[in-house]
Amino acid sequence: VQLQASGGGLVQAGGCLRLSCAASGRTLGSSNTGWFRQATGKEREFVAAISRSGGRTYYADSVKGRFTISRDNAKNTVYLQMNSVKPEDTAVYYCAADYSRTAAVSTIDSRYDYWGQGTLVTVSS
Repeated sequence: VQLQASGGGLVQAGGCLRLSCAASGRTLGSSNTGWFRQATGKEREFVAAISRSGGRTYYADSVKGRFTISRDNAKNTVYLQMNSVKPEDTAVYYCAADYSRTAAVSTIDSRYDYWGQGTLVTVSS
């Protein structure tokens, strides 16, 4: 399975950006899928996750109300819509897939089997 994250870039504070995570080699809709981020000098942290069907979504408190995770299983893609971005959102964003049979959607990175290469989001103030 290969995950390809894209859509990162430079954006001004208050602006918006949409990240995409496309999968090849396996159906992404068979996985619970998450986004994590890692800022320079900090540990990787959970951002958002979505269940296989898209019916359940979870967010870190820091992004709740600003970011929206969604998926289009027909396109084998998961999205992260980032609105009202802040300088503290600056980080490398990674998508990850959990293909275990558990129904529970995890916020813990060690539960995810496959990871994309990351896409850099830089928010200027």
